[in-house]
Amino acid sequence: MATSLTSQNTSPIPDSAETAGRVAAERFAGWVEDGAERLPLPGSGRTQERFTALQSLGRVDLSLARLAEGHADATAILHELGAPAPAAGERWGVWAARPPGTTLRARPDGDGGWLLDGLKGYCSGAHTCTHALVTADTDDGYRLFSVATGHPGYAPVAGTWRAVGMAGSDTPDVRFTAVPARAIGGVDAYLRRPGFAHGGVGVAACWLGGARGVADALFAAARHRAPDPLTAAHLGAVDVLLHSAQWALDAAAAAIDAEPLEDGPPAQLRAARARALVADVCARVLDEVGRALGAGPLCHDAEHAQRVADLTVYIRQHHAERDLAALGRLVAEETADTAGRKEETDV
Repeated sequence: MATSLTSQNTSPIPDSAETAGRVAAERFAGWVEDGAERLPLPGSGRTQERFTALQSLGRVDLSLARLAEGHADATAILHELGAPAPAAGERWGVWAARPPGTTLRARPDGDGGWLLDGLKGYCSGAHTCTHALVTADTDDGYRLFSVATGHPGYAPVAGTWRAVGMAGSDTPDVRFTAVPARAIGGVDAYLRRPGFAHGGVGVAACWLGGARGVADALFAAARHRAPDPLTAAHLGAVDVLLHSAQWALDAAAAAIDAEPLEDGPPAQLRAARARALVADVCARVLDEVGRALGAGPLCHDAEHAQRVADLTVYIRQHHAERDLAALGRLVAEETADTAGRKEETDV
């Protein structure tokens, strides 16, 4: 499965942002045509296979993985909310970020549809996707909409994605001006569906693939160096880190398949723990590899330098202490519930 998904143009990552964006877009289009329809849905009994495929893409190119994960997530969301799957040749994204300074609103068009107006931030694949699932505020609450990007009121904002890391993910702000949209599900359906937590673990699978790509430079160097106890120590540390993250993803996949419709605190806890652990592993792999190899590969190996830059940016989708605080609140609630159930049993 993973091999077929990564067979599309997997030559080394290019060394310019413009080229990176073009190559990632071409790889993404090739993956959609050749492999996207074979990716299992989360909770289908093959979630581990899904995560392995996303991880394999991340090991090749994290910008490609970001675009592919967006299309895969959109496909899962449409399935969960009873909407038609993407048609052949369509490339979808999911744009649900709400950064400060951006507001997107939806209003009825008077004919049963909706119109989108405003600014949406962090729209990965803005120039490549043919369609997207977009969250927006309405008078009734927060809702999800599908849009086609070919409308004249759809306009990526030049100069709003200047990243070095993840440059190829093409993630600018997008301005919407009376863009027709179709509502997908009801108010808050995007957040309340069981797959919201499942999708978060899928992103972590992409991160882990990126960490494996960064670690590949250390393993390659070790093969060509004389035996060195310090290099061996770094190798051992990285091996433990990667295996611990893999075990966490495998356990999460098994739990998702066992309870695919679970959407309460247990699912939220599972996703939060997996994302936090994988994000920490990625950060530590970046550190271990950097300490082991020094500045040389960052200065002379464009492929490795791009991988490091990409992973550094991508894992910031985990919001550090803010996400850990949210996890802590879930743990506290679970502890209180467990204690309450114990007291009821003891009475």
